[in-house]
Amino acid sequence: DRQTLVAVLQFLRRSNLRESEEILRREARLLGEDLGTAALSPAGGSVAPVASSSPGVAAAAAVPPGKGEINAGEGGPGGPGCASRCLGAMQCYSNLLFNANAFAVGGGVVVEDQPDVSAVLSAYNQQGDPTLYEEYYSGLKNFIECSLDCHRAELSQLFYPLFVHMYLELVYNQHESEAKSFFERFHGDQECYYQDDLRVLSSLTKKEHMKGNETMLDFRTSKFVLRISRDSYQLLKRHLQEKQNNQIWNIVQEHLYIDIFDGMPRSKQQIDAMVGSLAGEAKREANKAKVFFGLLKEPEFDVPLDDEDEEGENEEGKPKKKKPKRDSVGSKSKKQDPNAPPQNRIPLPELKDSDKLDKVMNMKEAARRVRLGPECLPSICFYTFLNAYQGLTAVDITDDSSMIVGGFADSTVRVWSVTPKKLRSVKAAADLSLIDKESDDVLERIMDEKTASELKILYGHSGPVYGTSFSPDRNYLLSCSEDGTVRLWSLQTFTCLVGYKGHNYPVWDTQFSPYGYYFVSGGHDRVARLWATDHYQPLRIFAGHLADVTCTRFHPNSNYIATGSADRTVRLWDVLNGNCVRIFTGHKGPIHSLAFSPNGRFLATGATDGRVLLWDIGHGLMVGELKGHTDTIYALRFSRDGEILASGSMDNTVRLWDAVKAFEDLETDDFTTATGHINLPENSQDLLLGTYMTKSTPVVHLHFTRRNLLLAAGAYSSQ
Repeated sequence: DRQTLVAVLQFLRRSNLRESEEILRREARLLGEDLGTAALSPAGGSVAPVASSSPGVAAAAAVPPGKGEINAGEGGPGGPGCASRCLGAMQCYSNLLFNANAFAVGGGVVVEDQPDVSAVLSAYNQQGDPTLYEEYYSGLKNFIECSLDCHRAELSQLFYPLFVHMYLELVYNQHESEAKSFFERFHGDQECYYQDDLRVLSSLTKKEHMKGNETMLDFRTSKFVLRISRDSYQLLKRHLQEKQNNQIWNIVQEHLYIDIFDGMPRSKQQIDAMVGSLAGEAKREANKAKVFFGLLKEPEFDVPLDDEDEEGENEEGKPKKKKPKRDSVGSKSKKQDPNAPPQNRIPLPELKDSDKLDKVMNMKEAARRVRLGPECLPSICFYTFLNAYQGLTAVDITDDSSMIVGGFADSTVRVWSVTPKKLRSVKAAADLSLIDKESDDVLERIMDEKTASELKILYGHSGPVYGTSFSPDRNYLLSCSEDGTVRLWSLQTFTCLVGYKGHNYPVWDTQFSPYGYYFVSGGHDRVARLWATDHYQPLRIFAGHLADVTCTRFHPNSNYIATGSADRTVRLWDVLNGNCVRIFTGHKGPIHSLAFSPNGRFLATGATDGRVLLWDIGHGLMVGELKGHTDTIYALRFSRDGEILASGSMDNTVRLWDAVKAFEDLETDDFTTATGHINLPENSQDLLLGTYMTKSTPVVHLHFTRRNLLLAAGAYSSQ
């Protein structure tokens, strides 16, 4: 937006960076204009967030509000992610913008508060009488509490953002005692799910505290979104104009984004289901883009099966055919799914012969798969890690359930074989040269029997390992750590092949694409990155979350990535162009688990609030809420056919839910989609099929085998 550009151009000029200024002017088509010293009054929160915690995100500064994504195609000049033309220019000055609290310019003169930060904060300069703030707020509070029930629920959403902005305005203008008394008087009225945010807020008592505080800069720069019916909005506007309560009206216009819809106001339950994230609800516009949620067509191939030819043929004809993926299923007919993306929308790796063999094995297993349902629940096999001393931080299990990996707080990655077959690595180079390469069993001979063992330990990280992921072909393993790196390990040699350095802070999660080759990582720098195993640099950077990206998941068709964040939202990103195509709000705490249904239509999310929320990806709607857990949900997994959803939590239980019933008879008519009037059943107990307690083991991972046996994993905790 123009003001941000002007601010940046002026800064470049003052810093004698003529070349960068020219590039930016060309890109922004502002060549002939004289910028002079254009007034930089902020235009309603439209200055993009800049004082971010990592240079990786700083590039987001050049993005207009609402477009919080950059497609940083750094995959080499012709790589899968060729950057847009202006990325170069963006990077030139994103570095200048980075954390622009104080720059030394020219002869060592420190210029305090460059336009970006000061523009964000100077929004607070419109001074009202500080002693009247409490009166303004309580006046509005009384008005809302006395309004009709149908409007009260909607207008109550204003309390929290107004409270925060009025408090910050008092602090910014150095009315510290008034700020303190304002906070003490009204902070108890806020919804319980804002307690953590209020704790951060209460520590900001001086103007200086606001300068470097990311949480506040976020609150300042991203408009808080409220969804209100036209009737309620008119009521509010009339009241504020009659009372001439300009202070509050200014904040509403300056810092809130009111998404007005026509129709009935929403009830308290409907609003409560959707609110609670750091920046309010998602704008309805955010969930309008088309998403290709269907599955890709299975490649057809004939594999000569010596004596089992007929059986192979017979398998081909069955509709139950499975992909070698972590959560995929569904009946694969030969015709293309109408909601599927074009087969070549993103380049996917070719199938190797070993992959084809694996698919055939998979189809055989699928033929013996147990059909689950309310009458036929899965058996659960629980792997308990003993003597882990609270050190187990991540678990993953291969698709064929032959290996299990644990990431630990002592920075090791440990891989176990859970079949009688031991883990063998390839022999040393000297021994390999002695092998006859023409012999039929050359693949057996290269393996070293002497070092075969049930457990292999991988050393390399220098901090706790927070995420692990096996590649679908079981040749590779990913791990990500507090040390800011993602490592790729070979399961042939049990050595580290690559360390991917892009995140500057802890990396909380990583996951391989269901087709291999691509993988995603998310971390404390609030960004998710898409990588390919053969590129040192990320192919895409998904920027837009306002807090840590805590978990990441690929859609079964590999064209989309879901990320869950500590900002209490879930976002769905398009791998092709890096755009954010869905924002789901409704959780009241950081999100720690995600699972796509095998048919690709639905997403289940779990968070520290102990709720599992179900989302319809195509319509961008919440369609269900599963209550029952009493602590953070760290694991979610659909059964192979999608009939059952399993959830595992820190409350030491695994719960099984009836997914078929949860998703049937969905009201996804146009009205619901347009207004977000969702009607969730009061009680999710009729969807709960079973609760299974462990003795004292929090559940950190769940996995359905190809035959629908449920495997769970966690570390025994003695306290």
